[in-house]
This record gives sequence, structure tokens and C-alpha cells, in this order.
Amino acid sequence: MLAVADRPLEATLAVYAPDGTEAAVTGTPHGATPYRWLAEIAAPVAGVYRAGLGRGVEVAVCRNIRVSADPRPRPSERDVVWPVERSWDRDTEDIYSAWVERLFDDPLDAQPSWHGLGEVLRDPARNFLHDHLGLGEDSDGGLRLEPDCADLPFFLRAYFAWKLGLPFGYSECSRGGRSGPPRCGAWHSNLEPPPGAEHGEVSAVERFLRQAVGWTIHSGSARTPAADDRTDLYPTRLSTETIRPGTVYADPYGHTLVVVRRVPQSETAGGILLAVDAQPDGTVARKRYWRGNFLFAVDPSLGGAGFKRFRPIVRDDGRLRALTNREVLGDPAYGDFSLEQYAGGTEGFYDRMDDLLSPTPMDPARALVETIEALDEQLQARVRSVANGEDYVARHPGVIPMPRGAAVFETTGPWEDYATPARDLRVLIAIDVVKGFPERVARRPDRFAMPAGRSPAEVRAELERILGEEAAGRRFAYRRTDGSEWTLTLADILARTEALEVAYNPNDCIEVRWGAPPGSAEGATCRRRAPREQAALMEEYRDWFHERRRPPRA
Repeated sequence: MLAVADRPLEATLAVYAPDGTEAAVTGTPHGATPYRWLAEIAAPVAGVYRAGLGRGVEVAVCRNIRVSADPRPRPSERDVVWPVERSWDRDTEDIYSAWVERLFDDPLDAQPSWHGLGEVLRDPARNFLHDHLGLGEDSDGGLRLEPDCADLPFFLRAYFAWKLGLPFGYSECSRGGRSGPPRCGAWHSNLEPPPGAEHGEVSAVERFLRQAVGWTIHSGSARTPAADDRTDLYPTRLSTETIRPGTVYADPYGHTLVVVRRVPQSETAGGILLAVDAQPDGTVARKRYWRGNFLFAVDPSLGGAGFKRFRPIVRDDGRLRALTNREVLGDPAYGDFSLEQYAGGTEGFYDRMDDLLSPTPMDPARALVETIEALDEQLQARVRSVANGEDYVARHPGVIPMPRGAAVFETTGPWEDYATPARDLRVLIAIDVVKGFPERVARRPDRFAMPAGRSPAEVRAELERILGEEAAGRRFAYRRTDGSEWTLTLADILARTEALEVAYNPNDCIEVRWGAPPGSAEGATCRRRAPREQAALMEEYRDWFHERRRPPRA
């Protein structure tokens, strides 16, 4: 039993069995916009249950829920992927947000990752829609989904829509390039015939997602121009009501993330925004919002970056269509189409997000430590990615072909799965943010709770000292070519920015990929180097990483 609310309530969710006895009760809401109460009855009996949300005699809402002894699966239709039985509105959006948050709910100090989306969906403790249709769809032999970062938002939205009989649609879009940003054309929905032969609803949905959706959605699908109506996502206001679980973040270069949790600012910590992304190797991991993970730029040639929401889909004259920007703005259930993210440029965007997550100015020392922790998490994620590449090379001896030009960031096959140019570019940007934090505080003291009686220069010096201590004390390890473990400090990484500009090639040994200095004891175990022609190309492309920019698409 799930109850959701747009605002915090001091309330308890109580569920009563058909005989009037209390079957389940929960008094602690989770999440923030929406707030959710979830009660589970492990072995329900047939009959009418009554659920109520309230405080004492004040009941906010109550519902009767009939539980059948012999539930019947909803009828499937051969000429559509799944039938539409409900519509998107404020309630279904709240349930969608609650579902996304629950899927990826872990302690704040954890750095969870999963071997693909299927691992999450098959966990009934996370997925409260687990086998909701009674088709065994989430069993080990059920739905198989392996989205990359561009697919992940669409797969989550489609999976939820399928379970609740909601409409879902997606567009055929260009990737954009020198001629302009991505543009979308033909639009498809779940009311079209499923691809391939008919083998039941679960098989039809899997083919629809893996083939029809997965082969169509790409890095340009979420990066469409902000004011364009013919898109699957629209830019939203920067507010606590709109930056909620399920909201999509599109960076200027094609990476996408899905917001999964917001934690309000407290007396001891700044506000936190968490999101998940998928990597080409199938890994799904949770990330913290900060400049190193959420790249932003206002560049019309790249398209529209920023926070976006899926367009509501409605039935119009018997056909499905997505609402336009004006219709979204005028819809009382939404009303949040906005171009405000782009009004103040890149720095204005990050300033607005800082104000949103931590409206009370933070102590600069605490803010610095939280920024360092975010970089530390990013490097821990890189440890896993590079190790995955080593495992692949060990199983598949030989040289992985390296694409030329901008394709090093966007291609297919083992290079896409195990090279890390896009991730390393984000790491380099993140390192710049951490290194430049003391200077930023001195330049913008009005944005921080500056210690009384201390000048900006004195605070900057103190922050430099804290940065040095934190960098020396934070450690992580990777496994070298010979199987031995080598430990690095964050200070080592901060000093290796030049080496990390050419450390993304999985044909190089792992020591090189972590920037081991030539002739060092750390690098003595290296047994593999990229071919000479690939090394020459990496030197040719070094300026992209040195200048922290991605090249335009051809």
C-alpha cells in the first residue's frame, strides 16, 4: 500500500484487514517531493482492505482496496505493445517519483552500483511493482534490460508506464553536429504493433524496449533545443517541486542521469541531490550532484542541457500525442515548462542550483569537504570502470580498435564499453573545481557563511590548508597488471592531471590509465601499451582534454 503527498505531513498510513484488524501501519514518511508512506502485507487474504492516511481522528484520505483470491491478468492486445488504461496526471507523476526513489534507495554514505537495470528491477525489496502484472515479468527468466546512459530514463519511464497501463512515447532524433543541435521527427508510442514475432506480452515489451526504443534513443535524444516542442523532454523550473525523482538531467555532450533523491539541507550538511546513470558496460550507479558530475553549458549548437521532465502524453481523437510547451505550462498538473536554466549562463545555473539545494549559506570549510567527497566518489567509480576494462582485455586478447576524431567519445563496441574519454573529461573538470574552490570562495564571499573577523584572503589560505590535508589523507587502491595492489592518495590524482589527459585507452596497461610516472616503481609492472598509431592520435586529441572541451560532432 503506497500513499504519496506533495507536501510533508505528520501522518500515519494504517491498513485494516477485511475483518477489521490492523494489518500494517507506518508512521514515517520517506523522500521529499513527493513524500511517501509504504506499508507491506506479506500474505494478504481475499476481501476488502481499508487504508487511511491521517493523524488521529484527522484523516487526509482513505481508500478501499479489493484483494481477489484469484487475480486475473489484464487482457493483452496483439496489435499494441500494451493497452492504455490510465492517464498521466499529478497522482501518477507522484507515484512514478516515489517508485524511482525506492528503486535506488540506499544510505547516503553508500556508493551503490548494480550490474545492469535488471538487477534492480528483480529485487522486490526495491521494486514495489515487482511482478505487478502476474506474468513472471520480473523473475530471473523474465524481462532482460541493459540500457546505456541515454536509454536509462526512457526504459524506466516505459517500464512504469507498462505496469500501470499508462501511455509512453519516444521520438526519432538526430544527434546534432556542426550543422546544428539535435532535432526530432517521427514519434512512436506503445499503441503501435510490437516488433518481431508474437511470444506473449513480456517478450513483446522486451523487444519493444531493446529494439524499437533502445535502437532509436541516443545521446542527442535528451539534448534537444530547450524551446523546441517536438521533443520527448522539456526543460523545467529549478525548484524543489520539479527537481524530483524521475527528472532527467542532460549534459551538453550527451550524458544523461536520472534524479533519484533529494535530501534537504540540515544544520550539519548541505542539501544533497542524488542521481543514477548507466554506463556502456551495463553498470548502473548512483552519483551525487555537483559540477564534476553535472556538466552544463549554454551553447545553442550543442542543444539544450539541464534538468528536464518527460512530456505528458494524452489521447486526442483516439490517438496519442505529447503536449506542447505551451500546453505543459497551462496544465494545472504540470505548469513547469521554463527556460530559466539558461538565463544566467553557466555560472548562473550553478549558483541557482547551490541556492536551491542549500538556501542557507554554508560554512566554506564544510562546503569544501563536501566537494572533495564528491570528487572522491567520482574517482571510486572510475576504479570500477577501469577494472572492468582490464577484465575484458584479459578475456579478449588483442587490440581494441580506436575510433578517430569526435567518435572517441561516441561509438559502439568494446571501445564504447571500456574506454573512458567522457568520464575522464568529467574527472578533469571535477579536479579543476576542487582545486579552484578556495579561490572561488575568496572571489564570491557573499555566497558563503564567512567566519567573523576573517578576510577572504585568510579564509582562502585556510581552505588551501584543508584541501592539502584532505588530499593527503584520502586513499584508494587499484590492482596492477601483476595482481598486486597499489594505493594512491587524492593528492596523487590532483598532481596527475596531465597524465590523465591521455589515460582513457583500454589498450594501455592499468598503471598508465592511473597516470603512473614513467620509470616509477608503480609503473614497473606495466606489460601493455596502446599501439603507436593510437598513441599518436591521443596526443593529437590531448588539447580537448587539456582545454576541458569536447569537439563538435562531424
